[in-house]
Amino acid sequence: MNEHKHTILCVDDETNILHSLKRLLRKENYRTLTASSGEEGLDLLSENEVHLILSDQRMPGMNGTEFLAKVKKHYPDTIRIVLTGYTEVDSITGSINKGNIYKFILKPWNDQNLKLEIQQGLDQYALVQSNKRLHERVLQQNEELKKINKNLEKMVNRRTMDLEIQNQALELSHAVLEDLPIPIIGISSEMMIVLINDKAQALSFKDGNIEVGKKISDYFSREVEEIIADVFKNNTSDTYEKCRLGEEVYQVDFMPLSGRFRGKGIVLTLK
Repeated sequence: MNEHKHTILCVDDETNILHSLKRLLRKENYRTLTASSGEEGLDLLSENEVHLILSDQRMPGMNGTEFLAKVKKHYPDTIRIVLTGYTEVDSITGSINKGNIYKFILKPWNDQNLKLEIQQGLDQYALVQSNKRLHERVLQQNEELKKINKNLEKMVNRRTMDLEIQNQALELSHAVLEDLPIPIIGISSEMMIVLINDKAQALSFKDGNIEVGKKISDYFSREVEEIIADVFKNNTSDTYEKCRLGEEVYQVDFMPLSGRFRGKGIVLTLK
């Protein structure tokens, strides 16, 4: 028996529209649910895990934007698409701006385009879930680090055990750094690159990938160097809004190290 990867809910007060959508999605690997009103759609959502919703805009009682606003409140990760006519576009603009709607599709729709929009919506859902799992993993690793740190003081007098725990903490810190979804670059006071994570290594520079041991001037502009010098001098964080690397533009945050490492290094994060 075929196991469906995603569940789609179609909501429309016109039976023929629901039949058309079910026919369109029949050959796709989706489980398709249908509801003839917003209220019925909410009932189905309470009983099923739904990944994407296609809702008509003009329905009696609760219209599409009202229904999807309720969906966002109770099921924020579910992708929400509204089907609308040309004359109704203005009425859903506010809902789009509020984030209640992922996208709107005009009637009559093109079957291939609609299937493509659904697939892109489900890809977006998968990306959000992946980021959530990564965030939860980072939090879990942080909790493990806290537990290790609490035990370090008790093990100071036992050198072998102390070294073992420190190695564990170092490995875990490295794992956290590598799993962060943004590029991280460590700069020494000599303007040398001393640390990069996987995301940083994947950045596109004119002379190839970034490497530990190279100077920051090998990859970044003179303006970035000047900001780094000021951060070292003043020991205060700074931000550079438009740093172009290849075809991408990043926001770069500069954060100086504190404590016993004050004045010895800066961490760059790129968004």
